[in-house]
Amino acid sequence: MAKLIVISGEERQEFELAAFNTIGRHPDNTIQILDRIISKEHAQIQRAADGRFLLRDLRSLNGTFLRGERVADHYLMDGDEFTMGSTRIVFVDKPKSDDALGRVTIAPGLTESHIRGRVQANTGDFMPERQIADDKNLRRDYERLRIGHELARAVGSELDLDKLLPKILDKAFELVGADRGVILLMDDRGELSPRFVKTRSGKSDPNIVLSKTVMAEVVNNKAAVLSSDATMDARFSGAHSIIMQGIRSTMTLPLLHSTELLGIMHLDSLFTSNAFTEKDLQICTGMASQAAISIQNARLASRIEREAQTRAQISRLIPPSVVEQVVKGQLTIEKGGRLNEITMLFSDIRGFTTMSDGRPPQEVVNTLNEYFEVMVDILFKYHGTLDKFVGDEIIGLFGAPIALDDAPFKAVSCAVAMLQALEEFNRTRAAENLAAIRIGIGINTGNVITGAIGSTRALQYTAIGDAMNVASRLVNVAGSGEIIISEDTYKHVTGRIEATALPPVKVKGKAEELKVYRVTGLRHVATPLPVEWAGPTNA
Repeated sequence: MAKLIVISGEERQEFELAAFNTIGRHPDNTIQILDRIISKEHAQIQRAADGRFLLRDLRSLNGTFLRGERVADHYLMDGDEFTMGSTRIVFVDKPKSDDALGRVTIAPGLTESHIRGRVQANTGDFMPERQIADDKNLRRDYERLRIGHELARAVGSELDLDKLLPKILDKAFELVGADRGVILLMDDRGELSPRFVKTRSGKSDPNIVLSKTVMAEVVNNKAAVLSSDATMDARFSGAHSIIMQGIRSTMTLPLLHSTELLGIMHLDSLFTSNAFTEKDLQICTGMASQAAISIQNARLASRIEREAQTRAQISRLIPPSVVEQVVKGQLTIEKGGRLNEITMLFSDIRGFTTMSDGRPPQEVVNTLNEYFEVMVDILFKYHGTLDKFVGDEIIGLFGAPIALDDAPFKAVSCAVAMLQALEEFNRTRAAENLAAIRIGIGINTGNVITGAIGSTRALQYTAIGDAMNVASRLVNVAGSGEIIISEDTYKHVTGRIEATALPPVKVKGKAEELKVYRVTGLRHVATPLPVEWAGPTNA
C-alpha cells in the first residue's frame, strides 16, 4: 500500500494514500499539515491509470521541492522525499513483495485444450434440519459455517482491498496445504489482473504461470476446478503451462458475488500429489463465497470514497445542491451548449492594481484567497454557480447549469450580501492595519449559450453571448460599493428592491445607451447596504 511519511520537527506521521489525496493546512484536506508556510490547499497526489502516483503542486505560494528543485507535476517513485515549507515528506510505494505480481502470467497451452469434464462446486443453500438424512451433510454444512465464521472474523470490517486480499489468502493457507496462492480480480477492461501473491516460504517465485485452460474453465462455467495431479489429469491434457511447472495439485475457485464474477483465487501445491481433496474444495468454495462478499464491500466503499472526492472537486465550482445531482447522474455537464435565460453577476475589486503595487506577490495572493473564500461562500448560499475568477474579478451565473426560480432576485440578493460581508471582512483587515477592499458589482439578465466549452482534454463550464458582455460592461460602470443592474434585470425584481434609476450609459459594443439602476438595498430587509458605500456612480 502506498503511503506518505510526514516528518515535522520531531513528529512523524504516516498516511495511507487513496486514489485521490489533497495536502494542505486546511482541515478539509485528506492530509492536513499544520505548517504555517504550507498553503491551505497546497498539493494533490492522484493515482494514475497505470498505478503510479502523480504529485501536483496547486500553484502554492512557497512551492513543493524535490531534491532542491521546485516541481509542478512529478510521478513519485518509492523513496522519493519532497518538502513543503519546513515539512519533509517521504513517499513509500507498495512493499517489494508486490513485485511478484509482475511475475504472474496466464499462459495458453502449447496444444489445444481437451477439457472433457467439470468439477462443479456445491455451493447450494443450507438444508433445513428436518431434511438432513445423515451426518455427512450435517458435517459438511457445519464446516462451511465454521469457515465462513472464521473468515468473517479474520477480515472483520476491512474495506481496503490491499489489506483484505492478504488476509483472505492467509486464511486459505491455514485451511489447506498450499505452497502458493494468487488472487486475480477483474479490472475495468473485464480482464483478470493479479492483485496479491502469497508463498508458504515467504520467498518470491521467479515465475508463476497460471493455465489459461484452467482459468477459462472457471470463468466460463463459474465453477471451481480441482486437479489431484495436473500432469495426469485428462481434463487438462492441453494445459501445458501446468505440466511445464511440474505442479502436482491445483485448486482454482471463482470469487462470485451473486452471479457476478469478481475474480479468481488460485492455490497450488508444487510437491504433493493429491494435496487437495474434495473436502478441501467444499471448504474453499464456501470461503471464496465469503471472500467475494468482502471484496464487493471493499469496492463499494472505494466507490463511495471516489464519489466523495468528486463532490469535493465539483463543489469548488457549483453549489452543493447541484453537486448532488451531478454525482447521482441526474445532471451531466458535457461538451456543447444550449440557449438559456440566466442572470450574470460580475464583481471586481476597485483599485486593486494600485493596492498591489510594491507588495510581495505572496501577500497579494493571500489577500485574494481570503477575499474569494468569503465571496464564493455567499455565491453558493444564493445558489449561484462560479463561472471563473479573472484576476481579482468573480463571475457568477444564476440559472445555469440547472434552472433556478427567481434567478434575477437571487443574484441581486447575493450582491447585497456580498457588500455586507465585505464590511465585516474589512473590519478584520483594519484590525490588522491592512487597507480596506472595495468592490463594484454589475448584473444583467438575458439569453446566452451555457455549457462546457473547450478541448477534449480540458473543459470549462461557462456562458457566452451578448448578455454576458453587457454584464461585464456594467461592472465597469459600478463605482466603489455600488451594485449596477440592467433594465432587463430590474424588470424581474421591481418592487422588491430599493433602486435608483441612473442616466443611460454608453458601453463598449452597444450602439444604444443602456438604462441602468443602482441598487441600494432589498425591501422588507432590516439590513440595507452600508450608507458609506452608496456613493455616486463613476459612469
